[in-house]
Order: sequence, then C-alpha cells, then structure tokens
Amino acid sequence: MKHCSEIDNKIIFACVLCIIICFTQNARAVEIQQVISSRGVKAWLLEDRMLPITSISFSVLSGASADPVNKAGLSKMVSLLLDEGAGELNSKEFKRVLENRSIKMSFSVSKDYFSGSLKTLNRSRIKAFEMLKLAITEPRFDNVDVERIRSQLLAEIASKRKDPDHIAKEAMWSINFPDHPYASKTLGTDRSIGAITKYDLHDYVEKRFALSNMRIGVAGDITPSELAALLDSTFSQLPKLQVKPIIESIQPSVRGDVYVYRLRQSQSNILFSHRGLPRDHPDYYGAYILNHILGGGSFTSRLYEEVREKRGLAYSVYSYLLPMKYSALWVGGASTDNLTASQTIQIIQNEWGRIHKEQITQQELSSAQDNITGSLALRFDSTSSISDILVALQRRKLGVNYIDERNKKFKSVTLEDLRRIAKKWIDPDFLDFIVVGQPEGLKDVKTLNPK
Repeated sequence: MKHCSEIDNKIIFACVLCIIICFTQNARAVEIQQVISSRGVKAWLLEDRMLPITSISFSVLSGASADPVNKAGLSKMVSLLLDEGAGELNSKEFKRVLENRSIKMSFSVSKDYFSGSLKTLNRSRIKAFEMLKLAITEPRFDNVDVERIRSQLLAEIASKRKDPDHIAKEAMWSINFPDHPYASKTLGTDRSIGAITKYDLHDYVEKRFALSNMRIGVAGDITPSELAALLDSTFSQLPKLQVKPIIESIQPSVRGDVYVYRLRQSQSNILFSHRGLPRDHPDYYGAYILNHILGGGSFTSRLYEEVREKRGLAYSVYSYLLPMKYSALWVGGASTDNLTASQTIQIIQNEWGRIHKEQITQQELSSAQDNITGSLALRFDSTSSISDILVALQRRKLGVNYIDERNKKFKSVTLEDLRRIAKKWIDPDFLDFIVVGQPEGLKDVKTLNPK
C-alpha cells in the first residue's frame, strides 16, 4: 500500500508539472467547455487528455451567513461530517475506501458558500464519484460521529479565543457588519454548537444542496460525454430549486477608528479594513492594480517598502480586495512589536493617504500590470486549483473566455484610470484598524472586550 501511494504521488507530481508547462507555453490554447448532462446538470470543464487524474469542485450559495442565528456553526459542522460515513458505510468504512483508492475528498465553508472538492486517479474515478454522491445525498450523521465532531469544534472554538489573527478577523466582521449575517461566527459558539441536532444536519443537506445554486468545475483527463454521465449519476438526485436565505446587501460600517483587544503577547497583530468594490464593478481591474501597488505586490508594494524594507517594523505587510456576495471590503494587515504598533499604523495611514493624493507613476503601473498578467499561469498548478477556478469564474459570472480576456482587461487600465479610482475609492479618513496585543503609544482607541 505504501509503495502504491508513492507511485501515485509521483504520477500526480508529473501531471502537475505538465499542467504548468502546457499552460505557460500556450495560455490561449486553454478551452473551457460548458457541459450539460441529459438531466440538466451543468458544469464547466477544462480537459487535458494527458493527465490520469480528474478533479471536481462545487459550491452552493449557502454559507455560514445563512446559518440560523441560534445555530451558528451549522455549515461548518456539516462540512466536517459529510465524509464521516454515508449510505451503508460508517465513518471508518467510508474513509477506508477513500484511502485505499487514493481519493481525496473535502468540504469547506465561507461566509457566502458551502464548497466541496474531489480528486482521484482515473482508475478510481467511477468509485470516487459514487462516494461523493453518497456524501451529499445520504450522509449518516451517526450519533458517535456527531458528538466527536461537536467536541472537536468546541475545542477549536476554545483555542481560537487566544488566537490573535482569529480575534482580529472576528472583530472585523462584527464591526463592519453589525446586525448582519456576516457578523455571525463561522465556527459558531459554545451555545450554538451545543444546540445543533441531528435533524438540523439532515435538514441542512436536504434544503441547501440544490442544483439551482450549485456551480461545478471539472479539470483533468475526462471527456465531455464521460463527465455528463457522471454529473447525472452524482448530482441529478438533488433538488432542482433551493430555499434561498434572505440576506440583504450592506455597505461596511467603516469610520476610521482604531480598536484594541488587549491580549498578553509581545506582538501586536494589526488588521485594517476599508470599503471595497463589487467584483462586477467596472473599476475593479483598476482597483486590483492599485492594491498591487499599495500592498498586494508582496516585495514590490509601497507598504512593504515603507514598513519592512526601510524600517524593519514587520516581517510582512499586505492588502487585498475582498469582494463578497452581499458586500465588499479592502483588507490588509501586519504584525509588529507592541512598541512599534503605533508607528506601523501611522505609516499605513500615510501610505493610504499618499496613494489617494499623489500621482502614481507609469513605472508603478507597468510593473504591476506585468506582475499580475505574468502570474496567471502560476494559479494553474494542479487540477484541483483549476477546478476551483472554474467554479469561481461561474460564481462571478465572468464567462468561459475570461482566461483569454483577463490580461487584456488589466493591460487596458491607464494612469488616468488609476488616479480617478484612487480619488473615488480610497479614503484615508475611513480606514479602520483592529489591534490585538498590548500596543503602546496609541491614542483615541476603542477597547474591544472578550466575548
């Protein structure tokens, strides 16, 4: 068994290398196909006949923000239980099949989506899809497994209470989206996790997993006709329509405040947030470039230069756009010594203001465009990442030709566009900071209390 696993790993490594080489040499040769099965199940496929593996990803528009208020963490709990037994197979039997066939199956949850993925060598493909069907249509939720996963979740919740990054992120959600489902805790609370019943778990699967809000992406060595048959056998039994949760769109409640959560540690973990752009906004590509210049360009960004290179205040500093289904944020962060937290925040505020007021150079624009367009192939490093991308393209309604059109959109952004977008979307007076640690030198802060 160990020898077979080593051979499988070598095959997978060779396949990944083939994907990167082929995509890098001829990105325009990539053809995304829309596959519709005889029973109406839809998927996007990126086919590569050289690869002996197939990966499938799917997501349903029903994430943690759709959990009932008193059952926060329900989506997370379901995601941890779907591979803990299904059909006639208990947890150990189910996982033994996956292991013996070298099948990788996983499920995850975000604020907006419940997602699943499957990766298999082609010799086990039919069995792999059968196992996925069992997981999403006949999960067992045996009492012993439910209580074990409940205990694991409660232990994770307890450990996260001392995790500075987690504390900062939870505070960001509650501050920016008060009284909105985005403020609910993805992991849940002690009380909400304790209140989840076996009925809740089954009800979740029956009502939320529906074809109307499911997006499926597939990559690897599989033809459209082969995929169509597997789509029917795996997904066609799901309900056609989903009972959609009612969630309203919301603007983040940023005010330009600094919040401090006192935690005994030598470092201050800093998270900052600002209003962002919807993914379908015409200014998004320009804003993406602007963010690359500001803090998204790793070793080339202004924040990295000012915070890390010139002053050595933090090992890393970053920013990124976070478009969501019902809102959008512009987020960033850094970790620094408690003694230099105030200085680090001041520099970030200064750079936020500088990019708003001062002109961006042609060199900065050209460099950012080259980095963004040149890095596209690196995202296609495995069939799993490709299938994930295909799902994301569908969720964002970007079209099957997006990969060919993407770089043109970034290259078409001008200096005038960037200056206009910086003036319109960046406001240094409305940049919130959340600091977890024992920072010194900060004034006019708002204290966050443990909950």
